[in-house]
Amino acid sequence: MYIESVPNRNSPPAILLRESWREGKTTRKKTIANLGSLSLDQIESMRLILRGEKLVSPQKLFIIERSLPHGHVEAILGTIRNLGLDQIISSTPSRERDLVIGMIAERLIHGRSKLASVRLWQESTLAQEMGIEDASEDELYSAMEWLLGRQRRIERKLARRHLSEGDLVLYDLSSSYYEGEKCALVKYGYSRDGKKGLPIIVYGVMTDRAGRPLAIEVYPGNTSDSTTVVDQVEKVKDRFGLKKIVMVGDRGMLTAPQIEILKEHPGIGWITALRSSAIRDLIAAGNIPSLFDDRQLAQIVSSEYPGERLIACYNPFLAVKRKKTREQLLAATEKDLKKLEAEVQRRTKKQLKADQIGFKAGKIMGRYKMNKHFKLTIADANFLWERNADAIAEETKLDGIYVVRTSEIEESLSAEETVRSYKSLSHVERVFRGMKGPNIQVRPIHHRTDDHVKAHIFLCMLAYYLQWEMRRLLAPLIFDDEELECVRHTRNAVLPAQPSQSAQIKKNAKMTTDGFPLHSFDTLLEALKSRTRNTCRLSSSPADATFTLLTTPTKLQQKALELLDLCPQPLHPSSVPSNP
Repeated sequence: MYIESVPNRNSPPAILLRESWREGKTTRKKTIANLGSLSLDQIESMRLILRGEKLVSPQKLFIIERSLPHGHVEAILGTIRNLGLDQIISSTPSRERDLVIGMIAERLIHGRSKLASVRLWQESTLAQEMGIEDASEDELYSAMEWLLGRQRRIERKLARRHLSEGDLVLYDLSSSYYEGEKCALVKYGYSRDGKKGLPIIVYGVMTDRAGRPLAIEVYPGNTSDSTTVVDQVEKVKDRFGLKKIVMVGDRGMLTAPQIEILKEHPGIGWITALRSSAIRDLIAAGNIPSLFDDRQLAQIVSSEYPGERLIACYNPFLAVKRKKTREQLLAATEKDLKKLEAEVQRRTKKQLKADQIGFKAGKIMGRYKMNKHFKLTIADANFLWERNADAIAEETKLDGIYVVRTSEIEESLSAEETVRSYKSLSHVERVFRGMKGPNIQVRPIHHRTDDHVKAHIFLCMLAYYLQWEMRRLLAPLIFDDEELECVRHTRNAVLPAQPSQSAQIKKNAKMTTDGFPLHSFDTLLEALKSRTRNTCRLSSSPADATFTLLTTPTKLQQKALELLDLCPQPLHPSSVPSNP
Protein backbone atom coordinates (compact mmCIF):
# COMPACT_ATOMS: atom_id res chain seq x y z
CA MET A 1 0.00 0.00 0.00
CA TYR A 2 1.03 3.57 -0.58
CA ILE A 3 -0.31 7.14 -0.53
CA GLU A 4 -0.80 8.92 -3.82
CA SER A 5 -1.62 12.53 -4.61
CA VAL A 6 -3.92 12.76 -7.63
CA PRO A 7 -4.36 16.12 -9.45
CA ASN A 8 -7.93 17.35 -9.38
CA ARG A 9 -8.19 20.16 -11.97
CA ASN A 10 -8.84 23.48 -10.15
CA SER A 11 -9.44 21.78 -6.79
CA PRO A 12 -6.85 20.61 -4.26
CA PRO A 13 -5.33 17.23 -5.18
CA ALA A 14 -6.99 14.10 -3.87
CA ILE A 15 -4.95 12.19 -1.27
CA LEU A 16 -5.68 8.49 -1.68
CA LEU A 17 -4.57 5.36 0.15
CA ARG A 18 -4.04 2.78 -2.59
CA GLU A 19 -2.94 -0.79 -3.14
CA SER A 20 -1.22 -1.91 -6.36
CA TRP A 21 -0.33 -5.25 -7.93
CA ARG A 22 0.75 -6.61 -11.29
CA GLU A 23 -1.21 -8.82 -13.66
CA GLY A 24 1.26 -9.85 -16.29
CA LYS A 25 2.70 -6.71 -17.73
CA THR A 26 -0.17 -4.55 -16.41
CA THR A 27 -0.12 -2.67 -13.08
CA ARG A 28 -3.47 -2.61 -11.31
CA LYS A 29 -4.50 -0.06 -8.62
CA LYS A 30 -7.21 -0.15 -6.01
CA THR A 31 -8.27 2.81 -3.88
CA ILE A 32 -8.76 1.75 -0.28
CA ALA A 33 -9.57 5.14 1.32
CA ASN A 34 -9.71 8.86 0.63
CA LEU A 35 -7.43 10.63 3.12
CA GLY A 36 -8.52 14.15 2.25
CA SER A 37 -9.99 14.71 5.72
CA LEU A 38 -6.67 14.07 7.48
CA SER A 39 -4.09 16.72 8.36
CA LEU A 40 -0.72 16.88 6.63
CA ASP A 41 0.99 15.64 9.79
CA GLN A 42 -1.32 12.60 9.96
CA ILE A 43 -0.74 11.82 6.30
CA GLU A 44 3.04 12.07 6.75
CA SER A 45 2.83 9.74 9.76
CA MET A 46 0.95 7.17 7.64
CA ARG A 47 3.65 7.39 4.96
CA LEU A 48 6.29 6.59 7.60
CA ILE A 49 4.27 3.60 8.85
CA LEU A 50 3.83 2.29 5.31
CA ARG A 51 7.63 2.50 4.85
CA GLY A 52 8.05 0.37 7.94
CA GLU A 53 9.48 3.09 10.17
CA LYS A 54 8.70 3.15 13.88
CA LEU A 55 6.86 6.21 15.19
CA VAL A 56 7.60 7.68 18.62
CA SER A 57 5.67 10.51 20.31
CA PRO A 58 7.79 13.69 20.54
CA GLN A 59 6.84 13.95 24.23
CA LYS A 60 8.32 10.50 24.87
CA LEU A 61 11.44 11.14 22.80
CA PHE A 62 12.30 14.74 23.63
CA ILE A 63 11.84 16.66 26.89
CA ILE A 64 12.14 20.45 27.37
CA GLU A 65 13.13 20.89 30.98
CA ARG A 66 13.20 24.68 31.07
CA SER A 67 12.56 27.61 28.74
CA LEU A 68 13.96 31.06 29.56
CA PRO A 69 13.38 34.37 27.70
CA HIS A 70 16.61 35.23 25.92
CA GLY A 71 16.12 37.60 22.96
CA HIS A 72 15.98 40.82 24.99
CA VAL A 73 19.02 39.74 27.03
CA GLU A 74 20.85 38.91 23.80
CA ALA A 75 20.06 42.38 22.42
CA ILE A 76 21.05 44.28 25.58
CA LEU A 77 24.27 42.41 26.36
CA GLY A 78 25.26 42.36 22.68
CA THR A 79 24.85 46.13 22.50
CA ILE A 80 26.89 46.58 25.69
CA ARG A 81 29.74 44.63 24.08
CA ASN A 82 29.46 46.44 20.74
CA LEU A 83 29.50 49.84 22.46
CA GLY A 84 32.41 48.80 24.64
CA LEU A 85 30.43 49.85 27.71
CA ASP A 86 31.89 46.93 29.64
CA GLN A 87 35.39 48.23 28.81
CA ILE A 88 34.38 51.75 29.85
CA ILE A 89 33.22 50.44 33.23
CA SER A 90 36.45 48.47 33.68
CA SER A 91 39.03 47.28 31.16
CA THR A 92 39.77 44.30 33.41
CA PRO A 93 37.09 41.58 33.70
CA SER A 94 35.97 40.98 37.27
CA ARG A 95 33.09 39.72 39.35
CA GLU A 96 32.17 43.30 40.23
CA ARG A 97 32.02 44.32 36.58
CA ASP A 98 29.75 41.36 35.75
CA LEU A 99 27.41 42.29 38.59
CA VAL A 100 27.28 45.95 37.50
CA ILE A 101 26.52 44.98 33.89
CA GLY A 102 23.86 42.61 35.18
CA MET A 103 22.25 45.41 37.20
CA ILE A 104 22.36 47.81 34.20
CA ALA A 105 20.72 45.21 31.94
CA GLU A 106 18.15 44.30 34.59
CA ARG A 107 17.08 47.94 34.92
CA LEU A 108 16.09 47.97 31.25
CA ILE A 109 14.28 44.66 31.65
CA HIS A 110 12.45 45.23 34.93
CA GLY A 111 13.80 48.29 36.78
CA ARG A 112 13.25 46.94 40.28
CA SER A 113 15.09 46.96 43.60
CA LYS A 114 18.40 45.17 44.08
CA LEU A 115 16.71 42.32 45.95
CA ALA A 116 14.16 41.96 43.15
CA SER A 117 16.99 41.98 40.59
CA VAL A 118 18.59 38.94 42.24
CA ARG A 119 15.26 37.14 41.94
CA LEU A 120 14.16 38.32 38.51
CA TRP A 121 17.35 37.84 36.53
CA GLN A 122 17.00 34.13 37.24
CA GLU A 123 13.78 34.27 35.19
CA SER A 124 15.67 35.13 32.00
CA THR A 125 19.06 34.09 30.64
CA LEU A 126 20.72 37.21 32.08
CA ALA A 127 22.16 35.52 35.17
CA GLN A 128 23.44 32.58 33.08
CA GLU A 129 25.00 34.85 30.47
CA MET A 130 26.86 36.90 33.08
CA GLY A 131 27.69 33.96 35.33
CA ILE A 132 26.03 35.57 38.35
CA GLU A 133 23.37 32.96 39.16
CA ASP A 134 24.66 32.70 42.74
CA ALA A 135 24.84 36.47 43.42
CA SER A 136 23.34 37.76 46.65
CA GLU A 137 21.84 41.14 47.48
CA ASP A 138 24.87 42.00 49.64
CA GLU A 139 27.15 41.32 46.66
CA LEU A 140 25.16 43.79 44.59
CA TYR A 141 25.63 46.50 47.22
CA SER A 142 29.37 45.80 47.29
CA ALA A 143 29.45 46.03 43.48
CA MET A 144 27.64 49.40 43.70
CA GLU A 145 30.32 50.69 46.05
CA TRP A 146 32.96 49.43 43.59
CA LEU A 147 31.15 51.25 40.75
CA LEU A 148 30.97 54.50 42.72
CA GLY A 149 34.72 54.35 43.24
CA ARG A 150 35.17 54.20 39.47
CA GLN A 151 32.65 56.94 38.59
CA ARG A 152 35.25 59.61 37.81
CA ARG A 153 37.18 57.30 35.46
CA ILE A 154 33.99 56.14 33.73
CA GLU A 155 32.77 59.71 33.17
CA ARG A 156 36.18 60.71 31.86
CA LYS A 157 36.10 57.85 29.33
CA LEU A 158 32.59 58.84 28.20
CA ALA A 159 33.68 62.47 27.80
CA ARG A 160 36.70 61.46 25.73
CA ARG A 161 34.45 59.44 23.45
CA HIS A 162 31.70 62.03 22.94
CA LEU A 163 33.22 65.47 23.59
CA SER A 164 35.93 67.47 21.88
CA GLU A 165 37.44 70.93 22.29
CA GLY A 166 34.90 73.70 21.67
CA ASP A 167 31.93 71.35 21.93
CA LEU A 168 28.58 72.01 23.61
CA VAL A 169 27.58 70.42 26.91
CA LEU A 170 24.00 70.54 28.19
CA TYR A 171 23.35 70.68 31.92
CA ASP A 172 20.22 70.65 34.05
CA LEU A 173 19.00 69.56 37.47
CA SER A 174 16.17 67.33 38.63
CA SER A 175 15.09 65.57 41.81
CA SER A 176 13.49 62.36 43.02
CA TYR A 177 11.53 61.70 46.18
CA TYR A 178 12.90 59.46 48.89
CA GLU A 179 11.24 56.75 50.98
CA GLY A 180 12.62 54.69 53.81
CA GLU A 181 15.45 55.42 56.24
CA LYS A 182 16.95 58.85 55.78
CA CYS A 183 20.50 59.52 54.67
CA ALA A 184 22.43 62.79 54.87
CA LEU A 185 21.51 63.76 51.28
CA VAL A 186 17.79 63.72 51.98
CA LYS A 187 16.31 67.18 52.49
CA TYR A 188 13.05 68.97 51.90
CA GLY A 189 13.16 71.14 48.81
CA TYR A 190 11.54 71.88 45.47
CA SER A 191 10.24 68.53 44.19
CA ARG A 192 10.09 68.08 40.41
CA ASP A 193 8.01 64.93 40.98
CA GLY A 194 5.08 66.79 42.50
CA LYS A 195 5.20 64.55 45.60
CA LYS A 196 4.15 66.67 48.54
CA GLY A 197 5.35 65.87 52.03
CA LEU A 198 8.32 63.72 50.98
CA PRO A 199 11.99 64.72 51.16
CA ILE A 200 14.03 64.66 47.97
CA ILE A 201 17.47 64.12 46.51
CA VAL A 202 18.76 66.43 43.75
CA TYR A 203 20.97 65.34 40.86
CA GLY A 204 22.47 67.21 37.92
CA VAL A 205 23.05 65.56 34.54
CA MET A 206 25.53 66.66 31.89
CA THR A 207 25.04 65.46 28.31
CA ASP A 208 26.64 66.02 24.93
CA ARG A 209 24.80 68.08 22.31
CA ALA A 210 22.83 65.00 21.14
CA GLY A 211 21.55 64.16 24.62
CA ARG A 212 23.83 61.28 25.63
CA PRO A 213 24.35 61.43 29.41
CA LEU A 214 28.05 61.70 30.24
CA ALA A 215 28.15 62.58 33.94
CA ILE A 216 25.87 62.91 36.92
CA GLU A 217 26.30 64.53 40.32
CA VAL A 218 24.11 64.00 43.39
CA TYR A 219 23.35 66.86 45.80
CA PRO A 220 21.31 67.33 49.01
CA GLY A 221 17.62 67.91 48.41
CA ASN A 222 17.73 71.60 49.42
CA THR A 223 20.41 72.51 46.86
CA SER A 224 19.49 75.33 44.48
CA ASP A 225 20.10 74.93 40.75
CA SER A 226 22.61 77.72 40.31
CA THR A 227 24.96 76.64 43.12
CA THR A 228 25.88 73.47 41.22
CA VAL A 229 27.35 75.27 38.20
CA VAL A 230 30.84 75.68 39.68
CA ASP A 231 31.10 71.91 40.18
CA GLN A 232 30.35 71.35 36.50
CA VAL A 233 33.00 73.85 35.40
CA GLU A 234 35.61 72.09 37.52
CA LYS A 235 34.47 68.74 36.13
CA VAL A 236 34.87 69.88 32.53
CA LYS A 237 38.28 71.47 33.03
CA ASP A 238 39.91 69.18 35.59
CA ARG A 239 38.29 65.79 35.13
CA PHE A 240 37.66 65.90 31.37
CA GLY A 241 40.74 67.98 30.56
CA LEU A 242 38.89 70.24 28.10
CA LYS A 243 40.16 73.80 27.71
CA LYS A 244 37.32 75.11 25.53
CA ILE A 245 33.68 74.19 26.05
CA VAL A 246 30.28 75.91 25.79
CA MET A 247 27.86 75.18 28.63
CA VAL A 248 24.12 75.40 27.96
CA GLY A 249 21.82 75.93 30.93
CA ASP A 250 18.39 77.38 31.56
CA ARG A 251 17.69 80.82 33.03
CA GLY A 252 17.34 79.41 36.54
CA MET A 253 20.68 77.63 36.30
CA LEU A 254 22.97 80.22 34.69
CA THR A 255 21.97 83.25 36.73
CA ALA A 256 23.87 86.55 36.70
CA PRO A 257 26.17 85.59 39.63
CA GLN A 258 26.98 82.24 38.00
CA ILE A 259 27.77 83.91 34.68
CA GLU A 260 30.21 86.21 36.48
CA ILE A 261 31.91 83.10 37.86
CA LEU A 262 32.07 81.54 34.38
CA LYS A 263 33.73 84.69 33.07
CA GLU A 264 36.61 83.99 35.46
CA HIS A 265 37.33 80.74 33.59
CA PRO A 266 38.85 81.44 30.15
CA GLY A 267 37.65 78.97 27.54
CA ILE A 268 34.32 78.26 29.26
CA GLY A 269 31.52 79.77 27.18
CA TRP A 270 27.82 79.67 27.94
CA ILE A 271 24.34 79.92 26.46
CA THR A 272 21.28 80.72 28.53
CA ALA A 273 18.18 82.94 28.41
CA LEU A 274 16.98 86.10 30.15
CA ARG A 275 14.30 86.13 32.80
CA SER A 276 11.01 87.87 32.03
CA SER A 277 11.88 90.84 34.24
CA ALA A 278 15.07 91.45 32.22
CA ILE A 279 13.12 91.15 28.96
CA ARG A 280 10.62 93.68 30.28
CA ASP A 281 13.47 96.11 30.94
CA LEU A 282 14.77 95.63 27.38
CA ILE A 283 11.31 96.35 25.97
CA ALA A 284 10.99 99.46 28.10
CA ALA A 285 14.39 100.64 26.84
CA GLY A 286 13.30 100.05 23.24
CA ASN A 287 15.97 97.43 22.60
CA ILE A 288 13.60 94.73 21.33
CA PRO A 289 12.17 95.46 17.87
CA SER A 290 8.46 95.38 17.21
CA LEU A 291 9.04 93.48 13.96
CA PHE A 292 11.14 90.36 13.49
CA ASP A 293 12.62 88.95 10.28
CA ASP A 294 11.29 85.87 8.52
CA ARG A 295 13.34 83.71 10.90
CA GLN A 296 11.36 85.16 13.86
CA LEU A 297 14.58 86.37 15.51
CA ALA A 298 16.70 89.50 15.78
CA GLN A 299 20.10 90.19 17.28
CA ILE A 300 20.09 93.12 19.67
CA VAL A 301 22.66 95.09 21.63
CA SER A 302 22.31 96.39 25.18
CA SER A 303 24.76 98.27 27.38
CA GLU A 304 23.47 96.19 30.29
CA TYR A 305 25.16 93.12 28.79
CA PRO A 306 28.60 94.21 27.56
CA GLY A 307 30.56 91.69 25.50
CA GLU A 308 27.51 89.46 25.09
CA ARG A 309 25.17 88.61 22.23
CA LEU A 310 21.43 88.83 22.79
CA ILE A 311 19.09 87.12 20.34
CA ALA A 312 15.43 88.04 20.66
CA CYS A 313 12.99 85.42 19.37
CA TYR A 314 9.29 85.64 18.67
CA ASN A 315 7.22 82.44 18.58
CA PRO A 316 3.62 83.21 17.50
CA PHE A 317 2.41 79.80 18.67
CA LEU A 318 3.90 80.41 22.11
CA ALA A 319 2.23 83.85 22.15
CA VAL A 320 -1.20 82.31 21.57
CA LYS A 321 -0.55 79.66 24.20
CA ARG A 322 0.55 82.20 26.83
CA LYS A 323 -2.46 84.44 26.14
CA LYS A 324 -4.84 81.51 26.47
CA THR A 325 -3.22 80.32 29.69
CA ARG A 326 -3.30 83.82 31.20
CA GLU A 327 -7.00 84.27 30.39
CA GLN A 328 -7.80 80.91 31.98
CA LEU A 329 -5.86 81.79 35.13
CA LEU A 330 -7.48 85.24 35.31
CA ALA A 331 -10.93 83.69 34.94
CA ALA A 332 -10.23 81.08 37.62
CA THR A 333 -8.88 83.75 39.99
CA GLU A 334 -11.91 85.99 39.41
CA LYS A 335 -14.25 83.10 40.12
CA ASP A 336 -12.69 82.51 43.54
CA LEU A 337 -12.47 86.24 44.30
CA LYS A 338 -16.19 86.60 43.59
CA LYS A 339 -16.89 83.78 46.05
CA LEU A 340 -14.79 85.50 48.70
CA GLU A 341 -16.52 88.84 48.00
CA ALA A 342 -19.93 87.18 48.38
CA GLU A 343 -18.82 85.53 51.63
CA VAL A 344 -17.68 88.86 53.09
CA GLN A 345 -21.02 90.51 52.18
CA ARG A 346 -23.00 87.56 53.56
CA ARG A 347 -21.27 87.57 56.96
CA THR A 348 -23.26 90.41 58.57
CA LYS A 349 -23.60 89.03 62.11
CA LYS A 350 -20.07 87.67 62.54
CA GLN A 351 -18.14 89.89 60.19
CA LEU A 352 -14.77 88.91 58.76
CA LYS A 353 -11.79 90.88 59.99
CA ALA A 354 -9.27 92.36 57.56
CA ASP A 355 -6.60 89.81 58.46
CA GLN A 356 -9.04 86.94 57.87
CA ILE A 357 -10.01 88.32 54.47
CA GLY A 358 -6.35 88.91 53.62
CA PHE A 359 -5.47 85.31 54.51
CA LYS A 360 -8.23 83.93 52.28
CA ALA A 361 -7.33 86.28 49.41
CA GLY A 362 -3.65 85.35 49.75
CA LYS A 363 -4.48 81.66 49.33
CA ILE A 364 -6.37 82.45 46.13
CA MET A 365 -3.53 84.54 44.71
CA GLY A 366 -0.96 81.95 45.69
CA ARG A 367 -2.95 79.22 43.99
CA TYR A 368 -3.01 80.90 40.58
CA LYS A 369 0.11 83.17 40.84
CA MET A 370 -1.90 86.18 39.65
CA ASN A 371 -0.96 88.68 42.37
CA LYS A 372 0.36 91.37 40.01
CA HIS A 373 -2.72 91.23 37.79
CA PHE A 374 -5.24 92.27 40.47
CA LYS A 375 -5.73 95.22 42.80
CA LEU A 376 -7.25 94.26 46.15
CA THR A 377 -8.88 96.54 48.73
CA ILE A 378 -9.19 94.87 52.14
CA ALA A 379 -10.70 96.20 55.37
CA ASP A 380 -12.87 94.84 58.17
CA ALA A 381 -16.06 93.45 56.56
CA ASN A 382 -15.01 94.95 53.26
CA PHE A 383 -13.39 93.36 50.21
CA LEU A 384 -13.10 94.87 46.73
CA TRP A 385 -11.04 93.77 43.76
CA GLU A 386 -10.41 94.67 40.14
CA ARG A 387 -8.08 93.66 37.35
CA ASN A 388 -4.79 95.54 37.04
CA ALA A 389 -5.13 96.49 33.38
CA ASP A 390 -1.69 98.12 33.19
CA ALA A 391 0.09 95.05 34.55
CA ILE A 392 -1.80 92.76 32.18
CA ALA A 393 -0.96 95.00 29.22
CA GLU A 394 2.73 95.00 30.18
CA GLU A 395 2.81 91.21 30.36
CA THR A 396 0.99 90.94 27.03
CA LYS A 397 3.98 92.63 25.41
CA LEU A 398 6.10 89.64 26.46
CA ASP A 399 3.83 87.03 24.87
CA GLY A 400 5.81 84.78 22.55
CA ILE A 401 9.09 86.61 23.17
CA TYR A 402 12.20 85.13 24.74
CA VAL A 403 15.81 86.28 24.61
CA VAL A 404 18.78 83.94 24.35
CA ARG A 405 22.01 85.19 25.87
CA THR A 406 25.49 83.92 24.99
CA SER A 407 29.18 84.64 25.31
CA GLU A 408 29.96 83.11 21.89
CA ILE A 409 30.78 85.30 18.89
CA GLU A 410 28.77 84.97 15.69
CA GLU A 411 31.74 83.56 13.74
CA SER A 412 31.78 80.48 15.97
CA LEU A 413 28.01 80.16 16.51
CA SER A 414 25.34 81.75 14.33
CA ALA A 415 22.19 83.25 15.79
CA GLU A 416 20.06 80.33 14.66
CA GLU A 417 22.52 77.73 15.99
CA THR A 418 22.61 79.60 19.30
CA VAL A 419 18.83 79.39 19.62
CA ARG A 420 18.85 75.72 18.60
CA SER A 421 21.55 75.03 21.18
CA TYR A 422 19.46 76.60 23.94
CA LYS A 423 16.35 74.68 22.90
CA SER A 424 18.39 71.45 22.90
CA LEU A 425 18.11 71.51 26.69
CA SER A 426 15.00 69.44 26.02
CA HIS A 427 17.45 66.54 25.56
CA VAL A 428 18.33 66.70 29.25
CA GLU A 429 14.63 66.73 30.13
CA ARG A 430 14.36 63.56 28.08
CA VAL A 431 17.12 62.01 30.19
CA PHE A 432 15.15 62.75 33.35
CA ARG A 433 11.95 61.32 31.86
CA GLY A 434 13.82 58.20 30.75
CA MET A 435 15.45 57.64 34.15
CA LYS A 436 12.10 58.12 35.90
CA GLY A 437 10.22 56.03 33.32
CA PRO A 438 8.85 52.47 33.66
CA ASN A 439 12.09 50.79 32.53
CA ILE A 440 14.82 52.36 34.63
CA GLN A 441 12.71 53.65 37.56
CA VAL A 442 15.25 55.74 39.45
CA ARG A 443 12.51 56.40 42.00
CA PRO A 444 11.38 55.68 44.65
CA ILE A 445 14.76 55.61 46.39
CA HIS A 446 15.07 53.40 49.47
CA HIS A 447 18.86 53.20 49.94
CA ARG A 448 20.04 54.15 53.39
CA THR A 449 23.57 55.44 52.86
CA ASP A 450 24.89 58.35 50.79
CA ASP A 451 27.19 56.11 48.75
CA HIS A 452 24.43 53.66 47.87
CA VAL A 453 22.14 56.50 46.78
CA LYS A 454 24.87 58.00 44.60
CA ALA A 455 25.75 54.61 43.11
CA HIS A 456 22.08 53.85 42.41
CA ILE A 457 21.61 57.12 40.52
CA PHE A 458 24.87 56.65 38.59
CA LEU A 459 23.77 53.11 37.69
CA CYS A 460 20.47 54.50 36.36
CA MET A 461 22.38 57.05 34.26
CA LEU A 462 24.46 54.26 32.67
CA ALA A 463 21.26 52.32 31.98
CA TYR A 464 19.79 55.35 30.20
CA TYR A 465 23.02 55.78 28.21
CA LEU A 466 22.58 52.19 27.00
CA GLN A 467 18.88 52.78 26.24
CA TRP A 468 19.74 55.97 24.31
CA GLU A 469 22.17 54.10 22.07
CA MET A 470 19.75 51.19 21.54
CA ARG A 471 16.93 53.57 20.58
CA ARG A 472 19.23 55.24 18.06
CA LEU A 473 20.08 51.88 16.45
CA LEU A 474 16.52 50.54 16.59
CA ALA A 475 14.92 53.75 15.24
CA PRO A 476 13.59 52.07 12.03
CA LEU A 477 11.43 49.73 14.18
CA ILE A 478 10.19 52.21 16.79
CA PHE A 479 8.33 55.53 16.72
CA ASP A 480 11.51 57.63 16.93
CA ASP A 481 12.28 60.05 14.09
CA GLU A 482 15.16 58.59 12.04
CA GLU A 483 15.89 61.91 10.31
CA LEU A 484 15.91 64.01 13.47
CA GLU A 485 19.61 64.89 13.42
CA CYS A 486 19.44 65.88 9.73
CA VAL A 487 16.36 68.11 9.92
CA ARG A 488 17.32 69.72 13.22
CA HIS A 489 19.92 71.94 11.52
CA THR A 490 17.66 73.04 8.65
CA ARG A 491 14.27 73.74 10.23
CA ASN A 492 13.24 77.08 11.75
CA ALA A 493 15.13 77.58 14.99
CA VAL A 494 12.32 79.45 16.78
CA LEU A 495 9.05 77.81 15.74
CA PRO A 496 7.92 74.55 17.39
CA ALA A 497 9.76 71.51 16.05
CA GLN A 498 7.86 69.35 13.56
CA PRO A 499 8.59 65.68 12.80
CA SER A 500 10.10 64.81 9.45
CA GLN A 501 7.80 63.66 6.67
CA SER A 502 9.05 60.08 6.92
CA ALA A 503 8.41 60.05 10.67
CA GLN A 504 4.88 61.37 10.15
CA ILE A 505 4.16 58.70 7.52
CA LYS A 506 5.54 56.01 9.82
CA LYS A 507 3.50 57.27 12.76
CA ASN A 508 0.24 57.47 10.80
CA ALA A 509 0.67 54.03 9.21
CA LYS A 510 2.02 52.47 12.44
CA MET A 511 4.09 50.29 10.15
CA THR A 512 7.70 50.35 9.02
CA THR A 513 8.73 50.54 5.38
CA ASP A 514 9.57 46.81 5.63
CA GLY A 515 6.04 45.97 6.72
CA PHE A 516 6.78 45.40 10.42
CA PRO A 517 4.37 46.73 13.05
CA LEU A 518 5.79 49.86 14.66
CA HIS A 519 6.81 49.45 18.32
CA SER A 520 7.78 51.51 21.31
CA PHE A 521 11.13 50.64 22.86
CA ASP A 522 9.34 48.79 25.67
CA THR A 523 7.12 46.66 23.42
CA LEU A 524 10.05 45.82 21.14
CA LEU A 525 11.96 44.41 24.12
CA GLU A 526 8.84 42.40 24.97
CA ALA A 527 8.72 41.06 21.41
CA LEU A 528 12.36 39.98 21.67
CA LYS A 529 11.63 38.00 24.85
CA SER A 530 9.82 35.26 22.93
CA ARG A 531 13.18 34.13 21.52
CA THR A 532 13.92 31.60 24.23
CA ARG A 533 16.76 29.37 25.34
CA ASN A 534 15.48 25.84 25.95
CA THR A 535 17.21 23.28 28.15
CA CYS A 536 16.39 19.87 26.65
CA ARG A 537 17.30 16.19 26.93
CA LEU A 538 16.35 12.89 25.33
CA SER A 539 13.92 10.85 27.40
CA SER A 540 16.29 7.93 27.30
CA SER A 541 19.23 10.00 28.59
CA PRO A 542 20.17 10.59 32.25
CA ALA A 543 18.82 13.71 33.96
CA ASP A 544 22.11 15.61 33.78
CA ALA A 545 22.69 14.96 30.04
CA THR A 546 21.04 18.16 28.83
CA PHE A 547 21.65 20.29 25.78
CA THR A 548 20.53 23.78 24.82
CA LEU A 549 18.54 25.00 21.84
CA LEU A 550 17.57 28.55 20.87
CA THR A 551 14.30 29.21 19.14
CA THR A 552 14.72 30.51 15.60
CA PRO A 553 14.24 34.30 15.56
CA THR A 554 11.12 35.66 13.93
CA LYS A 555 11.51 38.11 11.07
CA LEU A 556 10.97 41.02 13.49
CA GLN A 557 13.54 39.67 15.95
CA GLN A 558 15.99 39.04 13.12
CA LYS A 559 15.58 42.63 11.90
CA ALA A 560 16.06 44.07 15.40
CA LEU A 561 19.22 42.04 16.01
CA GLU A 562 20.59 43.05 12.61
CA LEU A 563 20.00 46.74 13.42
CA LEU A 564 21.95 46.21 16.64
CA ASP A 565 24.76 44.67 14.57
CA LEU A 566 24.20 41.27 16.16
CA CYS A 567 24.14 38.03 14.19
CA PRO A 568 21.74 35.61 15.86
CA GLN A 569 23.09 32.09 15.39
CA PRO A 570 21.75 29.02 17.21
CA LEU A 571 24.24 28.08 19.90
CA HIS A 572 26.10 24.80 19.77
CA PRO A 573 24.85 22.58 22.62
CA SER A 574 28.28 22.62 24.27
CA SER A 575 28.59 26.42 24.16
CA VAL A 576 26.09 26.97 26.97
CA PRO A 577 26.53 25.37 30.38
CA SER A 578 23.97 22.68 31.11
CA ASN A 579 21.43 23.26 33.85
CA PRO A 580 20.95 20.01 35.70
